[in-house]
Amino acid sequence: MREQLERMTESRRAVQFALPSDEDEPRALYARLIAAWNGRDAEAFAGLFAPGGTAIGFDGSEMAGRAEIASALGEAFASHRTVPYATRLRSVRFVGPGAAVVRAVAGMMPPGKEELDPDLHAQHTVLAEGRPGAWRIVLFQNTPARFHGRPEAVAALTEELRASE
Repeated sequence: MREQLERMTESRRAVQFALPSDEDEPRALYARLIAAWNGRDAEAFAGLFAPGGTAIGFDGSEMAGRAEIASALGEAFASHRTVPYATRLRSVRFVGPGAAVVRAVAGMMPPGKEELDPDLHAQHTVLAEGRPGAWRIVLFQNTPARFHGRPEAVAALTEELRASE
């Protein structure tokens, strides 16, 4: 019995040791996602996803798989003048071996405007899976950050985003 417990303890230590501590790859993955959006490159955006990955847009629309993501964004980029994101990465949290949650905030400055539009502020959440050199997005969620009834929260987020520009 004691040997079993010792093996289990060693096994747990091995798992803890295997947990990645380097945030560079999940951070770089998020940066490439934003660069693809800002560059209006639907193929590059979709290519960052795992084969069965899902993207949930600001309006709540859901796109499943690289082909659907590329198609939907390609149509959006062709028919709308999308606005680039200004972002601030808030955290990377490893939730298991080869799995990380990336959290960021984002804002947009519409064409012809000098300020970020608080109605376009968003919270970004990315669930990423990977191994060194091969990280992919499993889920990207782009949630409006409207803070209904809390104008001080909107102002604070606007200031946070301005500071990151």
